[in-house]
Order: sequence, then structure tokens, then C-alpha cells
Amino acid sequence: MASNLKSKLALPGLALALLIPFSGCKKSEAPAAAPPLVQVIAVEQRDVPIYREWVGTLEGDVNATISAQVSGYLLSRNYEEGSVVTNGQVLFQIDDRTYKAALDQAEAKVGKSEMDVRRYTPLAQTQAISQQELDDAIQANLANEAAAESARLNYQFCRIISPVDGVAGLAKAQVGDLVGPGTGQLTTVVKTDPIRAYFSVDQKMLTRMQERILASGRSLRPEANTEYQGPRLELTLASGSNYPHPGKVRFANNQVDVKTGTITVVGEFPNPQGLLAPGMFVRVRALLETDRDALLVPQAAVADMQGQYLIAVVGEDNKVSIRPVMTGERVGQLWVVQGNIKAGDRIVAEGIQKVREGAEVNPVPFKGDIAAGPATGAEDAKP
Repeated sequence: MASNLKSKLALPGLALALLIPFSGCKKSEAPAAAPPLVQVIAVEQRDVPIYREWVGTLEGDVNATISAQVSGYLLSRNYEEGSVVTNGQVLFQIDDRTYKAALDQAEAKVGKSEMDVRRYTPLAQTQAISQQELDDAIQANLANEAAAESARLNYQFCRIISPVDGVAGLAKAQVGDLVGPGTGQLTTVVKTDPIRAYFSVDQKMLTRMQERILASGRSLRPEANTEYQGPRLELTLASGSNYPHPGKVRFANNQVDVKTGTITVVGEFPNPQGLLAPGMFVRVRALLETDRDALLVPQAAVADMQGQYLIAVVGEDNKVSIRPVMTGERVGQLWVVQGNIKAGDRIVAEGIQKVREGAEVNPVPFKGDIAAGPATGAEDAKP
């Protein structure tokens, strides 16, 4: 019985001993896993223009509110709404009969007082009248002339004219309305050539722009420069098309908005065809500097590992080296990077999640379409 128990206990051990060699042979005969297939691309090196872009609104260079300065019934509107008007052109006509009568009366008084002065002057010289009487006549004549000038201005104000060249807006009053200084605006005239673009720039960016101006030997005060001092500005319209005429920085506001930490900058653009209109939203872009000999890689090639940016470089032996980099400007679908890489290095652009340090890969050329545009750079952008 003891021998039977001993033989039963030996059977599992024997089976295990037999299985171990066979399992070892099976493992040694298993083929090695093929290296993962990855798409690689060479690191590009070139000069990169650095742009910044802001959302802005357009306003006329001059925005004149046209109102009545005297009261009366509106007799006519003398312009086409939305048309170009010139400085001095009559826009509205107020009934001027009352003001013409007041002017005639005031001018008659001037004529009478002038006659009194001429008559009293020789009489005062011969002491036929007192000097006081002559002085009173002279003062009365001056008062009548002032009253006549006031009446003349009121009469002229019945012809409401444009103070500037520009585009006239919709009429707010109709013929027959009683208008006056308290009835509000009649229309507006906006000078749109040139036209202004208002946009907000953060303090950091404004300081960089000012440092570049000072580094060029120019002053930050516009009156101290005989040449254009700011960066060239470009506009992108709401349709997505680029405005053909470049602009310039006109001036910056004199203080920073404490709530937003930004300062308003005013750009100026020519508008000869009238394509731009006040109130339009646009994107304003400025070329600030050029990053010389920048290294560019596809954004998909940069992996974010807990705040550290990594790329996978494939050596000549097809083995991977994981290297940290610092990211900079975005250039279309590319990223400006700095680190232990150089132009021409092969990096993994597709399949980076398959690789690890020292692993062998099967590299093939990248098949994607990389669109490289100007660097518009969001400094806080993440890959």
C-alpha cells in the first residue's frame, strides 16, 4: 500500500518533468515578434516668420454726427443715403424764412447804428454833443453787429452741411419733421479712407513690440520718427480672404486696461475701393520677427508625457531614441522645437505610441500631407 502511494505521488512529478522539456522546446522555437511599422519624416530646418493675430473691429477715421443747430421744419434732404459726400455739401435744408427775417432786421439795426456813429463823430469833435453820447453810439453799433452776426449764423445753420469728406448714412428725420438741437442726430458722415482697426494687445506682446522698435534706434513717440515705426499689419476678412492693402500701427492707447491686462492698439488701412466698412469684424495680423534656422517637426510627432514633450528619433540602425524637446511656434501643421535634434534626423510622425526607448522599428516614409503656413504662434498651445 505504501508502495502504491509512492508510485501515485511520483506520477505527477514525472509528468511535469516530461512537460518541461517540451514546453522549453516550444518556447525556443517561437518566432520573434516583428518590429512595429512606423512612419518617419526628416526634421526640417528653415527661417520661420513669426506672426501674431488678433480680432479687431473697424471704425471710420472720422465719425461725424450731423445734427440741427437751429429749430425749424425740414424742407428737403439733399443727398443720397449711403453716397459719398464732400466737405461743405448741403445735406438737409431747414425752413429759413424766420431766420432770414431776423437777419434782415439785425442788419437794418447795424445800418442805423453805423449812421449814428458817423453823424456823432464830428459833433463830438466840436463838442456839440458829449463824448459819452458818441461812446454810447459806438457801443450800440458793436452790439448790433454782434446780433447781426448771430442772426447770420442761424440763417446759415438752416443749410446743414457735411463737415468732412466721407460716406453719408441713413437719414434719421424725414421731410416735414420739426427738428432742432434737442431732436438728436439727423445722419452721420464717416470718413472711411483710410479706415481704422481697433484691437487689444496683451502687455507682454506690447513690450516685445516696443523693445524691437527701441532696438532699431527709433523712438516710441510717433512725432520723433520720420519713418514708419511699427510692424506691418495685414487684414483677414470675415470671408477668409486676405485684404490686399497692408496697414500700419497708428498709435496705442495711453493706458492699460486693468481688468483685462491689455492695451488698445489702433491700426490704419487704406480703403480706396470702400471694401471695408465701420463695424466689421476682422482678424489683424502682424509680422513681429523671423526665427532663423528653426527646426520643424509635425505636431503629431510630439508626445505630451505629463507636461514633458518627447519625440522619437530613429537611428541608422532603426532603433528608437526618445528625446525631450521644447515647443515653440506653430507653423501650419508643423511645430518649431528645440532640443537634442538636428536637421535631417528621422523622427516618428505616425505610430509614436508603438515605440519605446531602444526598440527596433520598421520605418517607412510618412504618407501624410503636412501643410506649412506662417507661424501664428499661440504661446500656451499644447501638442
